[in-house]
Formats: sequence, structure tokens, C-alpha cells
Amino acid sequence: MSEHPERRNFYGRVHGKTLRQSQKVYLDEDLGPLSLPNVTWDDNPDRTKLDLAARFGDRPVWLEVGFGGGEHLVAMAERYPQVAIIGCEPYVNGIAMLLGKIRAAGVTNVALHPGDARDLMDVLPDASIAKAFLNYPDPWPKARHHRRRFVTPDHLIPLHRVLAPGAEFRVASDIPDYIRQTLEEGPPAGFTLVNEGGVAWDDWHSTRYEQKALREGRTPHYVTFRR
Repeated sequence: MSEHPERRNFYGRVHGKTLRQSQKVYLDEDLGPLSLPNVTWDDNPDRTKLDLAARFGDRPVWLEVGFGGGEHLVAMAERYPQVAIIGCEPYVNGIAMLLGKIRAAGVTNVALHPGDARDLMDVLPDASIAKAFLNYPDPWPKARHHRRRFVTPDHLIPLHRVLAPGAEFRVASDIPDYIRQTLEEGPPAGFTLVNEGGVAWDDWHSTRYEQKALREGRTPHYVTFRR
């Protein structure tokens, strides 16, 4: 049996304002069937790797870390029905928002882990993910909290392991210091910088966090790495 390592949250709160009744229904009815099994330490203390083929067949699998309200994830699922997309998010209100969008769009190529992305990466097989997204992550602006950012070795090295050779890793943020750290930490973790700047990807779907940044006068920045 594997020993549970020391954990440090890279995310903040997991509950927000009171959920609407419809959102409670989504959580009750939809979250279970969409959630990947055997991800948490309680369910899988030996950290046995997931059988993604049993769930998704021969589809390429993409991963979105911290999907927020789910706008980007559902847009990608609609645009690329031949791909399976796993979304990770510990924030219950965001999960409920995504579930509502999944119902409205009728997409069937999505699976979820409603928790810490590191727990999921523990049980993903090597080289099993064809593309990964990190969109507007929690910036943790205080210097003493920078270790909680996703773009640290604790997270990037496991992500590098689960990405397939040649896979893209996309990062979007409006926080200059987050971009600085992303560009510094990516190459030592094994990622090759492909592009960075103010021009988004051709298939980019803006999120509520990007729209807020634009309203408040902050400039989005987009980074592409390759595994």
C-alpha cells in the first residue's frame, strides 16, 4: 500500500454561494455517473492506474485542470466530439455550473474528477493524455503562497509524466507574475516552449475569468508548451 504524501492545496475554497435548486439536482443526478472512479486515496490507496480505454475506448484523452465555470471545457467537447475530455475542479459551485452546461449542450465525451488534480495525475497512466489546459488558475498573488501555484515542480513533473510525447500544454492567465513563473518552471520540468504572447489559440473559447480580466483592464497572455 502506498503511503499518502504530505499535501499542499494549490486551490482555495471549495464552496461558494448557496447553490440553486437546479444545481443541486445536477450534483445529485449527474456528478456520480460523470466522475472517474478510484481516484481518491480512500478509494484507491495503492494508486493503481486507471484504465482509460475501458472508459473512453480509443479516443484521445485531454485534461483541463481547474475548469472554473466550464465554458472552455464544454466548448472543446462540442467542437471535438472525437476526443474525450477530463475536467478537474474542487470548487463545488464550478462543478455545478459545468454540469448544467453539459446538460444544455448534450455532450457525452466528458468525465470529471471533483477534487485535487494531483490525485488524478497519481493514477493516470504514463503518456495517456494528448493535450492539457490550465486556464486562468488561482494566481495566489502573495509571495508566500507562490508554492501553491500549479506551475511548480510538484505539479508540472507529474503532468509531464502523464502527457504523451508531443502533447500540448496550454496556459492562459492575466497575471504577469504567474506567466513569469510558468515560463521559468516549464522547461526544467521537461516542457519545450512553443509560443507565448497576447494572441490566443485558433480554437480558444474565452472564460468568465478572462472576460472579468478584460473588463478590469488586465491583458490576457497565452503560453504553449510541448511535452
